[in-house]
Amino acid sequence: MSISLKNALLLLSTVAVLTACGEPEDTRPGQPVKTRQTAFKEILRVFEPMGTMLRQDRYEADKFEALAERLSTLRDAPWPLFAADTHYPPSKGTPAIWQQPAVFAERRDAFLRATDLLLATAHGKDESQVRAAYKTVHETCQDCHKTFKSR
Repeated sequence: MSISLKNALLLLSTVAVLTACGEPEDTRPGQPVKTRQTAFKEILRVFEPMGTMLRQDRYEADKFEALAERLSTLRDAPWPLFAADTHYPPSKGTPAIWQQPAVFAERRDAFLRATDLLLATAHGKDESQVRAAYKTVHETCQDCHKTFKSR
């Protein structure tokens, strides 16, 4: 069985187990937690194929550029949904989001700057620059998750 097939099966089984656990539903008006989770999932659905393309040495400049443009249109959606009254299940956010708002804003801004750079390098189509810019975006995500996302 190939590694990607194993990874896909592992992901599907993880999703099935988590679904069976019955995550709490967001019943608040406008469903801010659910909406921001959906926004982050949309970002991931665009960002992950970019990483797969680079990890598998299958860089296609035009396809990558289209994904970077899509990422640029999605990247702002989740941030306004971190209102003070949105730290409740099913949130994966830690209390640090609301306890350290300046740090959270810095991490958000770092992500936004990194996605700007990624888009600019994608337009330039130089694979080595694209790889470096992708890595920077990935690192900003990880930096934020370390402090502000529960496991």
